[in-house]
Amino acid sequence: MSLTFARLPRMAAGAAIATIVLLSGSSAATAGDRHGGHSGSGESVRFATFNASLNRGVAGQLRADLSTPDNAQARVIAEIIQRAAPDVVLINEFDYDPRAAELFRDNYLAVGQNGAQPVRYPYHFIAPSNTGIASGFDLNNDGNVVTTPGAAGYGDDALGFGAFPGQFGMVVYSRFPIDKRDARTFQNFKWKDMPGALLPDGFYSADELRVLPLSSKSHWDLPIEIGKRTVHFLVSHPTPPVFDGPEDRNGRRNFDEIGFWSDYVTPGKGKYIYDDRGRRGGIKPGSSFVIAGDQNSDPLDGDSISGAAQQLLDNRWIDDAFAPSSAGAPEAATLQGGANATHRSDPRFDTADFADTAPGNLRADYVLPSRQGLSIRGGGVFWPAQSDPLFRLTGVFPFPSSDHRLVWLDLRTK
Repeated sequence: MSLTFARLPRMAAGAAIATIVLLSGSSAATAGDRHGGHSGSGESVRFATFNASLNRGVAGQLRADLSTPDNAQARVIAEIIQRAAPDVVLINEFDYDPRAAELFRDNYLAVGQNGAQPVRYPYHFIAPSNTGIASGFDLNNDGNVVTTPGAAGYGDDALGFGAFPGQFGMVVYSRFPIDKRDARTFQNFKWKDMPGALLPDGFYSADELRVLPLSSKSHWDLPIEIGKRTVHFLVSHPTPPVFDGPEDRNGRRNFDEIGFWSDYVTPGKGKYIYDDRGRRGGIKPGSSFVIAGDQNSDPLDGDSISGAAQQLLDNRWIDDAFAPSSAGAPEAATLQGGANATHRSDPRFDTADFADTAPGNLRADYVLPSRQGLSIRGGGVFWPAQSDPLFRLTGVFPFPSSDHRLVWLDLRTK
C-alpha cells in the first residue's frame, strides 16, 4: 500500500483544459509517433510522473522481486509505462537500490508486457533518500528514541518516514542523456534554513532542527539534454500531510517541500538554497524546467494546508494552463461516492484513488513545465474507464499496480 493513502485538495472545475490527449486502450501515442514528421523548430518530448508503489516492507526485497521477470505488480507497472511511452519518467516509491533500478529497466521495461512495445531507457538516475535514516532523536515526541530499523516507531524518528534506509525512494529513467555532472541534489538542505519555514512551534528542539532536512526523501534537479537544449527535471515526493498530531508537522513539511521548488524557479527567491555539494542559489534565470512528482497535495480537497499546491500552480514562472485528465477518474468518483461526492472541483483531474471515506480521490501528482522554453502539446492521466480493456492495469482496490495513476505531458522545446 502506498504511504500516500489519506489526505489532500484539486483544481477548480473552471480550469483551462486545452486540447486533452486521453490515453485509452490502443490510442496511446508511441515515442516514434511524437518524434517523427512534425514541422517547426524544437523537439516533442513526453515527461511523466508515476507513484508506482514499488516500495517493499524490508530492505532488499525489491531487488529480489525484480531479479526475475515474473513479478506480477512490476509487470503491470511496466506495462502502464510502456502504454504511455514517456521519454522521461519519474517513479516515486521505488526503494533506493541502484541494482534494483537496473533490474526493473532490464527485466521489465525493456521486455514487452502483454503485447505492449518495450521501452528502452539508456539513462537513469537514482540517489539516496532521507526515508528510513535514523535521526538519533525523538522526532515524534513520544518519549522514545528508536534507532533500530523496522522497530515500532522507527519510521517516525527517521529523517523521513521509512522502515529502513531508502524505503519509498525514487528513480528517473530517460531516453535522453542526463547531465549527472551538473545534477543537483538537496537531500541535506535543512528545514530551518528555509526563510519563513512553517516549523511547528516548540515541537522540535534546537538540536533536532540542526539535523532535520526539509526533504522527506530528496529534491533533485536533473539537467536533461534534449538535442541542443537542456530541460531541468525538478523531482521530489513531499511527505503526506497526515500521520501526525495537532502540531501538523507533516502538513507543514509538505507545504514547505512544495514551496521549495516555487522558490527555486522564481528569480531572486532561491538565494538561500544550497545543494549537497555546497553550491548555492536556485535555477539559472531563463532555464527551461519541468516540475514533477507526487506532491501529496490537491488544490481544493483533502488534508494538506490550504494553498500548498497553489505555490506551484499560481507561480507566474510555471505553466498550469493545461490540466491532464482521464475518462476513468470521474467514473470512479461517481461509482465510489463517499467523500468524492463532497469534493469541490472536477474529478476529471484526479490522479489518485484513495479511501472513499476520507479523503476520496484527488489530484496529487503533477507534471508542470516552465513558461520559458517549452510549450504544452497535450497530456493525460492513465486512468482508463471500466469499459476500456486497459482498465485491468489500474482496477479497483486492492490495486494490481498502485493507488496513483501515471500522469504525462507532451512538451515542445522552443
